[in-house]
Amino acid sequence: MNWTAASRYWVFQIFGWSLYALINVFFAGLFDQLTGYMLIRLLFFLEVGLFFSHLMRETIHRSAVLMKSLQYQVINFIILTLVFAMLMALVQVPFEIICDLRTINVSERAAFHLLFFKNFSTSSLLLFIWNSIYFMYHYVMKSRKQQMDTLQLEALVKELELKTIKAHINPHFIFNSLNSIRALIDENPPRARTAITELSNILRSSLSIDKGETVSFNDELKIVRDYLALENMRFEDRLKIEYDVEEETLSQQVPPMMLQTLVENAIKHGISKQVKGGIVKITSDMKGNFHELSVQNTGYLNGGAKETGFGLSSTQDRLSLLYGNKAKFEIKQINPSVVEAKVMIPVL
Repeated sequence: MNWTAASRYWVFQIFGWSLYALINVFFAGLFDQLTGYMLIRLLFFLEVGLFFSHLMRETIHRSAVLMKSLQYQVINFIILTLVFAMLMALVQVPFEIICDLRTINVSERAAFHLLFFKNFSTSSLLLFIWNSIYFMYHYVMKSRKQQMDTLQLEALVKELELKTIKAHINPHFIFNSLNSIRALIDENPPRARTAITELSNILRSSLSIDKGETVSFNDELKIVRDYLALENMRFEDRLKIEYDVEEETLSQQVPPMMLQTLVENAIKHGISKQVKGGIVKITSDMKGNFHELSVQNTGYLNGGAKETGFGLSSTQDRLSLLYGNKAKFEIKQINPSVVEAKVMIPVL
């Protein structure tokens, strides 16, 4: 046990027994019973109480009672209280008998069993209170430690899950981007070189944002603009891009690569499957206490159902991990030719 815990124990130990002594002195003075004999008996009782309560604590520690189940602790709590109260009484009674020999007539002296019962009752009550406080303190501290350990474990699991999700997203994004560049190498080398520059900007930004679990929407939007510039070289006139971004949303925090994932999904499942291509529209606005972020694209949901895949499932997972059930995500067909993926992020 470290010094801080030991010093805290002794402060409470001395304070508790001193408080008991002060209460006795107060009432003795109140009822005009404050005598030298009473003070000697009280001092002896305090010494015995301090000694046996400390001995009881050592017994609790050596037998590891606090590590057992709650039911086992309660049983031992009762047994220890009674046993040590009996030991205290066995020490106190002879002392009282010796004192009574000098101060009380033989006919007025109490019998041994009466003195024993009186001291045993008093000691039992005091040790019951002492044990109640001691066990309750350790029970609360143990519960708090378990709670802190649980929170730390949940935080660690959440961090690992977030890093795992990002580890899946980033290679997926790079793979698609490299495919776009490969398609341009033979067709138009100058554009391929430009595309490599765009990809370099994206990777640089990706490496910098990976240090945090959220980034500003402005930084996220820069990556998406680079990504769409890269994809625009591949699709040329088949891809049209529109932005409807409220300036006040640029400072809002969003999960990194989330918008890029939604845009990538819109191109992969929407624009790339349309012969004439289509439009990708990014909208960012504040709706009450939520940052509403949506990506609309020309296309159709398979059978009117939600698209599946790691990109969209990871978006849902990250929102759940970061914001619990406060954030919302949905993807739906808003009209016969347009699909919308919408995220509602709570403003913290």
